[in-house]
Amino acid sequence: MFEELDPLLHSQLRLAIMSVLISVESADFNYLLERTGATRGNLSVQISKLNDAGYIQVIKSFRNKMPLTTCRIAPKGVEAFEKYVTALKSYLTRQA
Repeated sequence: MFEELDPLLHSQLRLAIMSVLISVESADFNYLLERTGATRGNLSVQISKLNDAGYIQVIKSFRNKMPLTTCRIAPKGVEAFEKYVTALKSYLTRQA
């Protein structure tokens, strides 16, 4: 039996964002932009969706008078990501 894949994480860009954030304490917008190769607009929309779901935390601040958006994975996001990976593995494992 296959486990259900979380539709929120099944998006390529949202999964990429979560994959980056799971391995770092936090990441600023430009770092995520560089790592994912997304456009600014698309990255912003996907970050908002993950934030609205409670999967990530978004911190707005300023650095040298310039706006700075920093993201970090939330406990709910860690749990969702781990469940997603487990579900994905269920599709890759041969059933006897």
